[in-house]
Amino acid sequence: MVNLVSASWGDTPTPTDKRQRIIAAIDLGTNSLHMVIVRIEPTLPAFSIIGREKETVRLGDRDLVTGCLKTEVIERAIACLRRFQEVAKTLKAETIVAVATSAVREAPNGKEFIHKVEEELGLSIDLISGQEEARRIYLGVLSGMEFNNQPHIIIDIGGGSTELILGDSYQERTLTSTKIGAVRLTNELISTDPISNAEFQYLQAYARGMLERSVEEVLAHLHFGEYPRLVGTSGTIETLVTINAREKLGFVPSTLNGYQLSLKDLREWVNRLRKMTHSERAAIPGMPDKRSEVILAGAVILQEAMSLLGVESLVVCERSLREGVIVDWMLTHGLIEDRLRYQSSVRQRSVLKTAKKYHVNLEHSDRVAIFALSIFDQTQGILHNWGSEERQLLWAAAILHNCGHYVSHDSHHKHSYYLIRNGELLGYTETEMEIIANIARYHRKSPPKKKHENFRNLLHKEHRQAVTQLSAILRLAVALDRRQIGAITQLQCELIPDRREFKMRIFPSRPDDDCALELWSLDYKKAVFEAEFNVKLVATLESPAIAVG
Repeated sequence: MVNLVSASWGDTPTPTDKRQRIIAAIDLGTNSLHMVIVRIEPTLPAFSIIGREKETVRLGDRDLVTGCLKTEVIERAIACLRRFQEVAKTLKAETIVAVATSAVREAPNGKEFIHKVEEELGLSIDLISGQEEARRIYLGVLSGMEFNNQPHIIIDIGGGSTELILGDSYQERTLTSTKIGAVRLTNELISTDPISNAEFQYLQAYARGMLERSVEEVLAHLHFGEYPRLVGTSGTIETLVTINAREKLGFVPSTLNGYQLSLKDLREWVNRLRKMTHSERAAIPGMPDKRSEVILAGAVILQEAMSLLGVESLVVCERSLREGVIVDWMLTHGLIEDRLRYQSSVRQRSVLKTAKKYHVNLEHSDRVAIFALSIFDQTQGILHNWGSEERQLLWAAAILHNCGHYVSHDSHHKHSYYLIRNGELLGYTETEMEIIANIARYHRKSPPKKKHENFRNLLHKEHRQAVTQLSAILRLAVALDRRQIGAITQLQCELIPDRREFKMRIFPSRPDDDCALELWSLDYKKAVFEAEFNVKLVATLESPAIAVG
């Protein structure tokens, strides 16, 4: 028996394992594929980097007509990932966490690429949204430098997108992602070598125009009297700092962490780079292979961002997205208890923020979630074998199942799917958001069918099965609060194996309430549950006096 008040969504596991662990994180970026391998010390909690790998694969070099990832690029990426796997294995990594960003996110065949990688290499890749990418960049930077309780603006210029983040020691305040990157702007806006004046002027204006909204959002969340430090991460910025240091100091510091680059020096480099050809830029001491082709566009993005933000310098942090992936993994596995505690509840906060945005009746949704988790817990290992991860997805779907009412009452379950799928649920991957949206979509009306496009978006049979079974549970939970007044206080489930009978004992809140509408709704909705789990559901109303709590 599960009391309503004791049901928990269970976001963060209790940390019990204090062993040192070795984890690898792979970032499939638009320009390059990166891997970092770390040794985690759970008792601190902290991690040290024991290996790095990088290869310029250019996933962003997509077909100009279709926007699809090219076949030869896909093969190059798979060969690179296979090599990364071997390195991780050599260093005894117990698991590899891989994420893909804008190039794969925007490609029509991006999901097919992810599926192909899993089939050929057995490597699972999480597709993450721009905002989720920004959140993990924030986590990575926070793990590598002290914020000293002061706000910091973080800029990460990738191949396909630029993330601008405002955060402090405790939380991110603003997460933005803009579709401008060094590779994207080079491919789309630069056709002359060296760049013509007309193209350069347009490049500057375009970058500035695209960044304005993100900059406004960041500045709007600064408090009076705050003067944040600007932190720069990733390849473009590290390259600019390296070539500047080599020229100014005569050498490159052993670590770029904490190294500063002034807007004045950056402007000088932009003016010099715009006058050079590809080959001249490639000959600059300290310029990495292939970076010379895209460095001008990246430098212009940084220059315009700093100008709009009104800052005169930035400081470098060598940790970014892939280190943030490690921190996020530590959070979700209960290896961080105190520092970043706020981040460990990011999923829960994000779901509740979305519910509030769409005016969800949270009292009703919370009761539905509690009923759904109660059924889930009481049938685990009996009717299903789903674990804590699927339980969390069910919780999120239960809280948001009715958000489609924000659009219209008619077909609101379909609107719920759309709002969840196209919203920004932080802490979740694209696949997890797809599963949540589908579970919510099927809380009423038709069960999942292969002809439904949203259901077909789930490429894995396991994911489709999770949606089918968890949405069947959600249907019952919704029925149990049919009047949305909390008529039912708790429930007890029992399977009679020889008869395949699923008994549900229901306890009303008031002894004089026959819960007729809830029982009718349960009877009306139970067919999908019965068909999915091959049981016959029999519900009985019990006296509140005999409830066990």
